Amino acid sequence: MATPDRISYWNKTRSLMFVMLGLWVFFGYFIHLFAVQLNSIVIFGFPLGFYMAAQGSLIAFVVMLFWFARRQNAIDEEHGVHEE
Repeated sequence: MATPDRISYWNKTRSLMFVMLGLWVFFGYFIHLFAVQLNSIVIFGFPLGFYMAAQGSLIAFVVMLFWFARRQNAIDEEHGVHEE
């Protein structure tokens, strides 16, 4: 049976999941649409669009991973389901 606390926990977890999914789509697909416009700038022999697409997304994904883990731990602690 779903208690109000369980519903609140799932709503917060689901909201965090959708935010992360939106950020993933943004950094994984949307940013790459502008790579062609950035290719006119060259840094160290590499087009800026290539660098931003190759390195920028990876950096964003790592930051997102740590941010997600921290937020989910906070939600877990708030609802008393955290791990030791």
